[in-house]
Amino acid sequence: MAIPLSYNLRNLTVRRTTTLMTALGIALTVSVLLAVLALVSGLQNAFQTTGHPLNVLVTRKGSNAELNSNFQRTQYQDLKFKPGIARDSKGEPMASLEMVTVIVLEQAGSDEQSNITVRGMTPVGLTLRDGLQLESGRWFAPGRREAVVGSSLTKRFGQAQIGRKMRFGRAEWDIVGVMKQGNSATNSEIWADLNQLSADYDRVDVLSSALVRATDAAGVQALINDLKADQRLNVDALTEKSYYEQQTVSALPVQFLGMFVAAVMAVGSCFAAMNTMYASVARRAREVGTLRVLGFSKGSILLSFFLESILLSVLGGVIGILLVLPLNNITTGIGSFVTFSEIAFNFRITPMIMIAGVSFAVIMGAIGGILPAGSAARKEILTALREG
Repeated sequence: MAIPLSYNLRNLTVRRTTTLMTALGIALTVSVLLAVLALVSGLQNAFQTTGHPLNVLVTRKGSNAELNSNFQRTQYQDLKFKPGIARDSKGEPMASLEMVTVIVLEQAGSDEQSNITVRGMTPVGLTLRDGLQLESGRWFAPGRREAVVGSSLTKRFGQAQIGRKMRFGRAEWDIVGVMKQGNSATNSEIWADLNQLSADYDRVDVLSSALVRATDAAGVQALINDLKADQRLNVDALTEKSYYEQQTVSALPVQFLGMFVAAVMAVGSCFAAMNTMYASVARRAREVGTLRVLGFSKGSILLSFFLESILLSVLGGVIGILLVLPLNNITTGIGSFVTFSEIAFNFRITPMIMIAGVSFAVIMGAIGGILPAGSAARKEILTALREG
């Protein structure tokens, strides 16, 4: 015969101060874990949602990023008429020659500075970014020092506002629009006219990359193979989505550190739960003896105390979720080891992350409760009644 669950709930309620303190210890551990998972999830989402499956990024052979790629205009002229590259309604190749550089911006309300990607492109580049929207203002005009900023930048940098000016290259640039492309890395970039930007940086002939659109899904790999095999071009090629997905390595150091801190805190939380349950067993020795006299088996007592520890940990897990929920959709940024610039993204506390938090709490409760539960179950009836 099992001991009613109401018995455990009553005991947790009666010892509300001890219950709350132990639950808070578990909650803090869970909140640290969830904050790390939400950060990693947000960063991964930013990279994984960037790029079109038919887009192929072309860089100089041997480069691992657009920033350190010296891609010549002559190479672009040779590759844009390659078979396998889609054409627009006017019959022009869907290929965009682009230049990438990095500038430093000061964060709003602080003296901290961040590296931000500036991308020069032609109007074709805009059409290759599906889902791209202009939130406000207008697009930059060719031949002018005008720029459009990503929506994430407007939240973190005072200079990244319509009507303001930024100084990079040879002179100041007018901010004329704010763009957004879902939750992608595009929201962390500044876009400007390719020819004007390259002239300002004395890189008229030596740019960064080309973005091309394959005709269909079946032709993507064939196009990549053709580009890489062309000795005349001397280029590397991969899908745009693969390029950005590789940059999720930026989250690994933060993920490792966060997991390490959570693991250390979890050990402490397990001991706290164990201490609470041992104290509960000691105070309720007469209750244990009485339960045995009433006919409850050792197994029922072990299960009852174990479930009590699990309930305590579930409470801690729920509190931990409530503590970290205010972080959801808050914009932050982290430096990329590939582009050497900051990627802005939102914390994402998904249902799966919340389930992971409660599961983590249950594991802590199970580890912290199994030994005290065993101690309660092993008590002999007479000994338990005398201890009480």
